[in-house]
Amino acid sequence: MGVKPAPTTRRRREKLRWWLALYLLLLGLSGLWRVLGTDLPTLPEGLRAVELPEVRGGIADGPPVRVAYRDEGHGEVVVLLHGSPGSSRDFRGLLPLLAAERRVLAPDMPGFGASEHDVADYSFDAHAVYTLALLDRLQIERAHLVGFSMGGGVALSMAKRAPDRVRSITLLSAIGVQEQEWLGDYHLNRALHGLQLAALWGLRELTPHFGLLDGTFLGVPYARNFFDSDQRPLREVLSRFEGPLHILHGEDDPLVPLAAAEEHRRLVPQSRLELFSGGSHFVTFTHPALVAAALDPFLDEVDAGRAVTRATASPARVALSELPYDANSSAPLSGFALQAVMLLLGLATLASEDLACIGAGHLVAQGRIDLAQASLACFVGIYIGDLLLFLTGRLFGRRALRVPPLSWMVDERDVERSATWFARRGLYAIFLSRFMPGTRLPTYFAAGAVGASFWRFALFFALAAGLWTPILVWIASGLSGSIARNVEHVRGALPLVLLAVIVLVLTLVKIVLPSLTWRGRRTLVGRYRRWRHWEFWPGWLFYPPLVVYVLYLGLVRHRRLTLFTAANPGIPFGGFVNESKSAILSALDAPDPDRMRVARWAPLPAGADIESRLARIAALQSREGLGFPLVLKPDAGQRGSGVLIARDEQALVAYLETTEDDLVAQEFVPGEEYGIFYQRHPDTDRGEITSITVKHLARVVGDGRRTLERLILDDPRAVSLARYYLRKNAEGLDRVPAAGESVAIGDLGTHARGAIFTDGSHLVTDELVATVDRFSRSFEGFHFGRYDVRVPSEDHLRRGEGLVVLELNGVTSESTSIYDRRHGVGYAWSTLFAQWHRAFEFGAANARRGAEVASLRDVLAAIGAYRTRAANRAGG
Repeated sequence: MGVKPAPTTRRRREKLRWWLALYLLLLGLSGLWRVLGTDLPTLPEGLRAVELPEVRGGIADGPPVRVAYRDEGHGEVVVLLHGSPGSSRDFRGLLPLLAAERRVLAPDMPGFGASEHDVADYSFDAHAVYTLALLDRLQIERAHLVGFSMGGGVALSMAKRAPDRVRSITLLSAIGVQEQEWLGDYHLNRALHGLQLAALWGLRELTPHFGLLDGTFLGVPYARNFFDSDQRPLREVLSRFEGPLHILHGEDDPLVPLAAAEEHRRLVPQSRLELFSGGSHFVTFTHPALVAAALDPFLDEVDAGRAVTRATASPARVALSELPYDANSSAPLSGFALQAVMLLLGLATLASEDLACIGAGHLVAQGRIDLAQASLACFVGIYIGDLLLFLTGRLFGRRALRVPPLSWMVDERDVERSATWFARRGLYAIFLSRFMPGTRLPTYFAAGAVGASFWRFALFFALAAGLWTPILVWIASGLSGSIARNVEHVRGALPLVLLAVIVLVLTLVKIVLPSLTWRGRRTLVGRYRRWRHWEFWPGWLFYPPLVVYVLYLGLVRHRRLTLFTAANPGIPFGGFVNESKSAILSALDAPDPDRMRVARWAPLPAGADIESRLARIAALQSREGLGFPLVLKPDAGQRGSGVLIARDEQALVAYLETTEDDLVAQEFVPGEEYGIFYQRHPDTDRGEITSITVKHLARVVGDGRRTLERLILDDPRAVSLARYYLRKNAEGLDRVPAAGESVAIGDLGTHARGAIFTDGSHLVTDELVATVDRFSRSFEGFHFGRYDVRVPSEDHLRRGEGLVVLELNGVTSESTSIYDRRHGVGYAWSTLFAQWHRAFEFGAANARRGAEVASLRDVLAAIGAYRTRAANRAGG
């Protein structure tokens, strides 16, 4: 063998394993350190603590948790409720000023400060329950509540749960109605908070930090506080609150917009709104004396009984409070909130450009941001993402396509085709790919890999994205606004509006735009035909009726779910999953090789280095007189997965570098391919052939005018699998076959890899049955399965001569003649039902003879092992 494998591949994998092992070791040690150091710290000076029942689902019935609090002064009680993230230290400037004339409590909410950090519920409603329990423990009947930021939700929840215990509420830069919080919708906000929580949880749990991240300011408790909380009920709480309410807010608050405070004032007719000129969200920290000067007179009025209540509010204010909410009154985002949302939109484009632009358009329709801001945020994210894709191609080349997550998003064959397209059309291809779904990622990567000019690429992409992005955001905003204005029943149900916008915009992007080009129209035709013809249906749609029937056979009729695993005692699990091709081929004898034999092969065991595997292949070729092509396949594989027809030594080396699994090297057998389904009941002496499948490699015929790509897309059947065929033939798509030239566009007799199956039951003859039966009886413990064979001609098959076995599959093999286009889905289901009926019957007969039936646990373990290997092959 003249080609040497790349020596760095194995070293890179070994190094990666060592780094992974080191990471896992450090992560384990970090986790142990954190577990051993979970004792609560000593209370800081000035704090007290009590143990209260943990709140779960709004009820305090859990194990005790520590709740720390500050308690200073004497007189009427004022409870200061901090925000998130925060603690009672937030009031270190305000608390002593208020404590001069009153008793002031400032608890650390569970999850924060010196209180217990690990609790079941971090919502502001749960914090309300904890605070009421603290008042009970301290024997305090009623109190003034001052809720800062997120603490406003705690105060309002306390008023909802125990209105008689609330003397007054002060909303200090506080949250309230959902509509004025961030994106204005609970579901959208929760999605953002969920992403934040996932990121912070991952940072805490997947980083070996030895406790350093457990008490961070912006940690998991902060994220859980927002994720667990629901502001939707707060509008009704405000509308029903009867007591005095004071609203203190900074005019330039970047986190809670002034519009929120104004809406709270409208909803509560007895409320008083005071604004801090030029004040930010954190005026409590920066100017505590200013806050105290505003609070003291209000608290005095309440204590003296002079404060306005809902019962004494002006009729005009009451009437105003009863008006429905005007959705158009949502204030535009500004300051930090605007910057954060624009950043999130930009980051979202890295996951899905279309959905990010749709979300941006929805915000434009709501009036939260303007079109220019939305378009700019999406454009920057898209631009940076695609420049990174270009640079990945430039720096790492095609080897990066074998590493997740890029291997999940971009197919190497698509890149090869895009590289050809780019070489032919240059920067024009970059511009066009922005408007052609499915071509952008491989084209930009290919542009980097082939050495395109970075600055010219950046310029052309900026022009394309600068045109595409505003149009998509503008269309999304128009659709969102139109739906919200004209479909009355979705008002207040913004997720439904957003869902409708997503459907409409994706229809535009995935269907309308592609239909403007011939290639796009043919691709749509292919999609339609895949759904029309059941042979192309995905497994999740075709197999459920069969799964139900198998469960019926196993659980009801035979009362043993895995009985079918005894159908072939000579094959582990009867050939259900994870069976070894090499073990099966070794067990097959050839009593008459001229009539039926096994294709010559050699095992390539896992763990051997590439040189050893190449040596085994060379020995096979020398011993059997074989050259190229040669077939390589996984020792445990299904539906043609991982199979390669290697036509030269370079292809062998490239394949072996991608996998360390057990493999089989096998001679390439020319001729016609058939699938022969054989069955022999354990209680009978003679078997039968129940079906024959004729396997045709897909072909197109040239006319001297059209390219191979056009021939594939014009073909009435090939268009249904156009994506596979175009990838398979990427290097030759621009070739124009001569008139009458037949071009094979598939290479394996596997339906999943493009082969055409027709029913060949008419080819069954007594001679063929005798040949297959005699060959099968040489394999002790085999009764049920399908041979994949090649023969020189159809006449040889009829005579039962010259059959060469490529594979033998067990109970999960199918009578593949069902995939003949002439058969409907009903015929397919009935055929497979009968097949599985026999599999259980054969299993029962063999079990009566003493054959072992695999346990469900062992079957599931085998399935897991197979899927792990399949995933490794896909990622390799």
